[in-house]
Parts: sequence; C-alpha cells; structure tokens
Amino acid sequence: MTTSLRPALSLLLLMTLVTGVVYPLAVTGIAQVAFPDQANGSLLRDDQGQVRGSRLIAQPFSGEAWFQSRPSAADYATVSSGASNLAPSNPALAKRIGDSAAALYEQAGGPVPLALLTTSGSGLDPHLSPAAVAYQLPRVAAARQISPQALQGLVEQSTLQPLVGPPVVNVLMLNAALDRLAPLSK
Repeated sequence: MTTSLRPALSLLLLMTLVTGVVYPLAVTGIAQVAFPDQANGSLLRDDQGQVRGSRLIAQPFSGEAWFQSRPSAADYATVSSGASNLAPSNPALAKRIGDSAAALYEQAGGPVPLALLTTSGSGLDPHLSPAAVAYQLPRVAAARQISPQALQGLVEQSTLQPLVGPPVVNVLMLNAALDRLAPLSK
C-alpha cells in the first residue's frame, strides 16, 4: 500500500505546484509583459488618474447629458452578471420592455432601437449599435448644448469595426470623449 501511496502523493504535490503555482504565475507574467492594459482590466482613467470604469464592462449613466448603456438584468454587477432568463412570452419581460420604450421614446426619433430595450446575455455588454447611439444623439446634443453635427463626428470617431460582426460603439469611451468635448458645468 505504501508503495502506491507515496508516488500518488508525490504526483499530487507536483501537479498542485505546476498547475496551481507555476502555470498561473507564468501566464500572469507573460500577460503583464505582452498585454499589460488588458491584463489589468482595460481600465479607463480620467486626467487625474482616477479609474472611471473598464472598457470591457458596461456601466449605468443617468441624466439627459449622457449616452445610456444597454440595460442590464444584473444591475451592471459583475459578480451576479447574467441574463434575466425571462422567456419572450413572459408578461414581465413585455412589461419591462414596454415601460422602457415609453420612457425612451422620442417623437422625432421613431421607434426605440432594440439594443436600448433588451439586455445582453451577460448583462455587461459595453457596446451599442451606431443606430442605438444615433437615436440618443438629439437628446444628448440638446442637454450639452452642442451641435448634433459635432456630436455625430464624435460618434463616428468612437465607432469600432470588430474583426467579425457589425460596427459597435463603446458607451463608456464615447461618454468619456463627450465629457472632454463638452464638459458639464459643475
């Protein structure tokens, strides 16, 4: 029995060291050297160096002067992230979408884009379609007292074309650029 127990415990200890210590340290070290920004959370800092968010995680914005993010079923919390798991036939989902559509509806803008009404699978998607951002443009331009054309140029600069999929706009990055272009008076 001891002849098989000793090699088994030795192998357990060795594999614990390799997979639990050496490998994670090696991957962390390589990531810090090759991709330091991504390895540290893709954080967005303001001019004073304070963290304002991560480019990878949506966050809520309130007020007429900000572009709104996509809704989150998890209230933008990373620990409890996830979808609402409400079926399309669920009356609670229909009511939430109807209430959101009524709150966001603007006569001149037409129907509210779906991305502003529905949550993503994780509830943390930081991107919106350019159409969802364009829908909010007149409201934000009026609240910031800037021309819609200047704001449209900012949106075009903030539009990303991923390798696969349609163009997207990172709402946090757009709002940060908006605050540099036309800061809110405090």
